[in-house]
Amino acid sequence: MDSPRSFLFVLGSSRTGGNTETLARAAAEHLEPEAAQEWLRLSDLGLPPFRDRRHIGDGKTPFAEGPEKTLQDATLAATDIVIASPLYWYSVSGSVKNYLDYWSGWLRVPGLDFKARMGGRRLWGVTVQGDEEPDVSAPLAGTLRLSAEYLRMEWKGVLLGYGSRPGQVLRDEAALAAAKTFLDPARDTPGIRY
Repeated sequence: MDSPRSFLFVLGSSRTGGNTETLARAAAEHLEPEAAQEWLRLSDLGLPPFRDRRHIGDGKTPFAEGPEKTLQDATLAATDIVIASPLYWYSVSGSVKNYLDYWSGWLRVPGLDFKARMGGRRLWGVTVQGDEEPDVSAPLAGTLRLSAEYLRMEWKGVLLGYGSRPGQVLRDEAALAAAKTFLDPARDTPGIRY
């Protein structure tokens, strides 16, 4: 994809201004000036729980409306999607899981061509965890990586920070240093960045 890039930051925390959002914003500070940024806080959208319609009627998903349309339009407008989710029970937050479930429905919207349109876009993850064992975030990274692979997106890895109490991630010098180059599309290390 040609520049300028267009970023959608999907904030999946139940808390405003938490450690994961702080780390995502630290990474965004180092984007090229012409890169567009849209920040959507899932908890503010009022997105209802996903309803699987694969085995109802013709199995097609109706056209999106309201908060779902806002999220769908933003997703399809972005060249780069950054999922910023705290590590909740060793995976993404419930609101992020609900967002990803909507992707399943969007695959079945007549004429949307969601899978084809997502191919080639970049998917990134940002998470902060309280546990100092980096391996506990592997299920979160796996969820995002496999989702990217299924849609033929370019998987760019997870930026990992440590912190539990609000603001604690700002003491994680390694995470803040990695944030400076994390969103560089030329970076070819799609694992978890510590």
